[in-house]
Amino acid sequence: MDEQNLEIEYPERLVVASSPHIRHKDTTAYLMLQVILALTPALIFGIVLAFTVGWRYGLNALILTVVCMAGSVFFEWLYEKITRRPVTVRDLSALLTGMLLAMNLPITLHPFYALLGSAFAIIVAKQLFGGLGRNFVNPALAARIFLVISFVSAMSGDAYPMLDGTAGATPLVLIKTGQIAELSLMKMFVGVCPGTLGEVSAMLLLLGGLYLIFARVISWHIPVAYIGTVALITYIFPQTGGYFDLRFMAASILSGGLMLGAFFMATDYVTSPTAPRARLVYGVLCGLLTVFIRYFCGAPEGVSYSILICNLLVYYLDRFLRPRRFGQKRGKKA
Repeated sequence: MDEQNLEIEYPERLVVASSPHIRHKDTTAYLMLQVILALTPALIFGIVLAFTVGWRYGLNALILTVVCMAGSVFFEWLYEKITRRPVTVRDLSALLTGMLLAMNLPITLHPFYALLGSAFAIIVAKQLFGGLGRNFVNPALAARIFLVISFVSAMSGDAYPMLDGTAGATPLVLIKTGQIAELSLMKMFVGVCPGTLGEVSAMLLLLGGLYLIFARVISWHIPVAYIGTVALITYIFPQTGGYFDLRFMAASILSGGLMLGAFFMATDYVTSPTAPRARLVYGVLCGLLTVFIRYFCGAPEGVSYSILICNLLVYYLDRFLRPRRFGQKRGKKA
């Protein structure tokens, strides 16, 4: 049968091409938009709460958010224009990075530091390694740690405003100093407490995270392993003395942006494992490091550092914990 008759007889012939062979309808922009929508209620709540403290706090929180999001998009566009790469700002990944960065900053921070953090997140932590899909650490967390190390006083958690307008310590600082009796678990859950925009409302962050799981944007493995590990350790070995302290466990889970880290940053597609078993181990390691840093280090918070450290282990987790291929026996090639 000649070529012409073959096309008539079998119009849909097998075409040999490189992977991927099956493509999903969801695009990068769609997935980023889902995460942005899930984060929006908590972000709006934090800004509104800052306005109830004082107009200057609310205005500064709003400005920080705009600067981080607009700055991230601008620096991605600028870098790709300078390097003559295709402009990718429409995939919304830079916008999400700016949003996450804003939710990790104190509302008393000067907008200049927010702009500097946006530049570091996009240019240093993302684009210099090749852009989306090639960065090995979460850009927003890398920028936050850069600001914490470089500008300690500006990023200090001791300057957060309380609801009465006076300066007060965050819940994590009270836990660290043994003043857990002064904390209200209900206020911490709802969000009526001092902290960054990503710390104030554990309830809205939890609802946003559950939405992402049910919408199949993220899997349950990392958040459950992460939060479960922190809950187990802080319940059995609380810092209050003795063992099995349910109140200390609840305060540890609801404070310090653990919900934000577990649902929205540890689950980042690029910097988290792909294999289910690797995701569980990854979540457990994040939880262990978070508790270790909170217990034994000078800084009261450990979420950012723990996720960033575990980002560096993703390659090894995926390599050693990936599922065996069909027909392959343990320790042998297929």
